[in-house]
Amino acid sequence: MYKWIMAGLVCLAFAVGIGLIFFGLPPREEAGEEPQGPPIVVPDQPVDEAAAQAVYKANCLACHGDRLQGGLGPALDKIGTTMSKEMIYERIELGGNGMPPFKGRLSEEELANLANWLAGLGT
Repeated sequence: MYKWIMAGLVCLAFAVGIGLIFFGLPPREEAGEEPQGPPIVVPDQPVDEAAAQAVYKANCLACHGDRLQGGLGPALDKIGTTMSKEMIYERIELGGNGMPPFKGRLSEEELANLANWLAGLGT
């Protein structure tokens, strides 16, 4: 008798589980980031290559290499083919994927010049 009761409870639990899967569970929500405000606009300005390279050498060289070949961080020699200048600016400013944020350490002018310089690489 005990076997029949346990078998019935297992079948009932199985039926309830199937019912929840098909009828009772709420739709799955996609994970996403909250909107962070207005989109970043990087001004189109002539690139001061010497200043961009100086900022790069002072802040980026240790992780991205002396020839932008990568190392601890990814290679940047062709970053302009995969990321827009806005995306590059945002990554430098806010960091992410192991990169530290440079907001507050670099001025907006330095960030914009560096992003424009990097966006022009590999294009």
